Amino acid sequence: MAVESIDSFFALAIGFAFAGMLGSGYQLLTARPASFRLLERAPAMLACAAVPFLAFAAPFIIMRNIVRGSRVVGFHFSVVMTATIVSGLWSLMSGTVAISLLTALGVFGA
Repeated sequence: MAVESIDSFFALAIGFAFAGMLGSGYQLLTARPASFRLLERAPAMLACAAVPFLAFAAPFIIMRNIVRGSRVVGFHFSVVMTATIVSGLWSLMSGTVAISLLTALGVFGA
């Protein structure tokens, strides 16, 4: 397996883990699940603070909503597949940013 493939898989896993940690931590602190409605319901200053949170928690929110929706509504396979791909790509990008940040902080070797 190529080194780039392993790096991409690691970034994907870190992205999903970080998103899950943020989403679960938010639910633990507020007793309600994180959602994209944070941008609508919050005052302007809190909505600005919610943007970075949602940027990293989005893969978790997307997958939670699609799993819940497929149970209740019965989404078609193509909708579930598209949401999974979007969530995976988003997780890959946020995981790459998280790994770059951890490398810059000296947690990972260069």
